[in-house]
Amino acid sequence: RVSYLGIIVSLVVSLLLGKETVMADSSESETEEQTIADDLVVTKYKMAGEIVNRVLRHVVSKAVHGASARDLCQMGDNMIDEETSNVFKKELDVKKGIAFPTCVAVNYCVAHFSPLYSDPDYTLKKGDMVKMEMGAHVDGFIAVVGHTFVIGASKNNVVTGRQADVILSAYQCSEAALRSIKPGLEDSPVTDTVQKVAESYNCKPVEGMLSHQLLRNNISGKKQIIQNPNEQQRKDHEKCQFEVHEVYAIDCIVTSGEGKVRELDQRTTIYRKTDVQYSLKMKASRAFFSEMNKRFTTMPFTLRAFEDEKKARMGVFECVKHQLVEPFTVLWDKEGEFVAQFKFTVLLMPNGPLKITGYDFDPTCYKSDFKITDKSVNALLATSISRKAMKKKKKKASQKAAEASQEDDDD
Repeated sequence: RVSYLGIIVSLVVSLLLGKETVMADSSESETEEQTIADDLVVTKYKMAGEIVNRVLRHVVSKAVHGASARDLCQMGDNMIDEETSNVFKKELDVKKGIAFPTCVAVNYCVAHFSPLYSDPDYTLKKGDMVKMEMGAHVDGFIAVVGHTFVIGASKNNVVTGRQADVILSAYQCSEAALRSIKPGLEDSPVTDTVQKVAESYNCKPVEGMLSHQLLRNNISGKKQIIQNPNEQQRKDHEKCQFEVHEVYAIDCIVTSGEGKVRELDQRTTIYRKTDVQYSLKMKASRAFFSEMNKRFTTMPFTLRAFEDEKKARMGVFECVKHQLVEPFTVLWDKEGEFVAQFKFTVLLMPNGPLKITGYDFDPTCYKSDFKITDKSVNALLATSISRKAMKKKKKKASQKAAEASQEDDDD
């Protein structure tokens, strides 16, 4: 009987240990990062991408002489909220919405201009260089986009001078960056290529601007690509290698000036929750933090989204002071300079990069006296990013290999 009892005890212990192991494995699988190796994740990224592309197209069409920058920002945010609410309606646990508030930065404003109703507005004028940026997410999977255009530019009204230099420079930087991001390669060549392209047009990438890896519920992943770093930034920057099934937000921002940005007296309106913990003292701060946490979690948001703007401004102050939220300050170059931006989201798929966001850009509306003369950069820009072309190229290569193998067999 003693031996049978020992066997029974051993079995019970084994079962318990096995249960613990299963629970541990289950817990690990729940916390494991979901990637685009999963078709459903790819679908969610594409959904978010299609939404921001549609919204961007509509808001750009409304950016005409006399339009309000603030109204355009609000229009973009409203549309993203509306469009994301129409996907995964039955799955109540699937959160979706704005991943980055709509921004409209004009001429020498670099980024993050999204004014409150109590802030001074900006009225667009013919000839203004306008940058639009926005983002959406579906179930935490983020797609962002940024685009630049000059109001009134067309094939019959071609833009020249420094505006043309900087917008063509930024566009070609984005095209070169897209072709440089491949699994197995590092970020440094992307930084160097963007620098070469910008300088070809006598322009400079904005110093220290970052392109980030996108993770679920995280718009600023650990892996980063830096543009035009100063000496200290180059030392501090952590190099990375691109891997298959990663997602990146590539942000190319180029200026006609020296590349140095600064803050002026424009109020910061965009923030994002951090991981810092602190017990807030003010009632307004606690109410603000609670609403922010419930509605936006880790996504960047604008104070304009709060019903009581005044209370939101009061509440965010203590949160910023104790680093519970991170501010996205409005950045500027020198007055008289022009800044252009092209931003897109790319999925590093096994059969090549898949760009899911972006707006059609017509370079024939802009004419620069400069051109890219670097042979390696021109060769890079000449490579196709069409997935169909890549498939045909691989098919031809495999056919040649098969033919060569057949010849060897005949010999």
